[in-house]
Amino acid sequence: MRLLKATAKTRRTQRVAKVSVKTLKLVCQITKLPITALSTVSAVTGYVLMRRVLDPGVATVCAGVLLLAMGACALNQVQDRRIDGLMERTRSRPLPSGLLRPAAALGLGLGLIVSGFLVLWLCHSALAALIGIFAAVWYNGVYTYLKRVSAFAVVPGALIGALPPAIGWVAAGGSPTDPRLIALCFLFFIWQVPHFWLLLFTFGPDYANAGLPSLTRIFSLRQLAGLSFIWMLAASASVLLLPLYGLTSSAWVSLGLVLCGFWLAGAASNLLRPTPRPAFRAINLYVLCVMALLVTDALL
Repeated sequence: MRLLKATAKTRRTQRVAKVSVKTLKLVCQITKLPITALSTVSAVTGYVLMRRVLDPGVATVCAGVLLLAMGACALNQVQDRRIDGLMERTRSRPLPSGLLRPAAALGLGLGLIVSGFLVLWLCHSALAALIGIFAAVWYNGVYTYLKRVSAFAVVPGALIGALPPAIGWVAAGGSPTDPRLIALCFLFFIWQVPHFWLLLFTFGPDYANAGLPSLTRIFSLRQLAGLSFIWMLAASASVLLLPLYGLTSSAWVSLGLVLCGFWLAGAASNLLRPTPRPAFRAINLYVLCVMALLVTDALL
């Protein structure tokens, strides 16, 4: 009898564990956790650059920005669920595949956005919280609909990538008009554009098949490669603004940033080959290296 009870208890525990893992996986998918994690890291970079120290505020900035970003992504998937169902790379997402109801995703998204707003407001400042809400509104209320009518929507949409560092900077007590912050946000703004366009080399036809405006309908792959090359060069050059505006104090870190810029320019040159070689991984590695160098300099 005891053996039967123990076996039944073990099975119940296993069922609960499976349900928990499945639920966690759904949450990670609906909130696009890898993308939101990158936004969070950029916010922490802004915070540390202003504060020049690791303190408990890092954790609350992390939590606030992550919650806001996850909520905005969940809400975006509710808005785009029909379009996602038409594209090969997104049709297996929770909403188009029927694994999650739109109402549940909507409730999750709004709850996460409100939670992130309150964390930033209560733990830091009203301005930091308002910038966070503005980022969500720009993403869900402007960019999400603009990309349905313009192939160049990512250019104004890139503002979204420039705002997390500003949230971190302001949360640390910095001024939103500080030239150092503007230089930092400019880098993330410029980086965001080729970051998206490089995806079109693989998924451009998918966007077109779903009825979305795509640069692959306007330009040939060679032309798209040339356009992406120019923006990648701009992203590589924008890193020079960081030491110029006083965001670094170490000569070695400044040298490292310059080398990162040259390395990205070299990676971008692959786009000019007879058969263009996209550099999506390179541009992501570039921004991660830049953030690592900046945080290292701030904490030295």
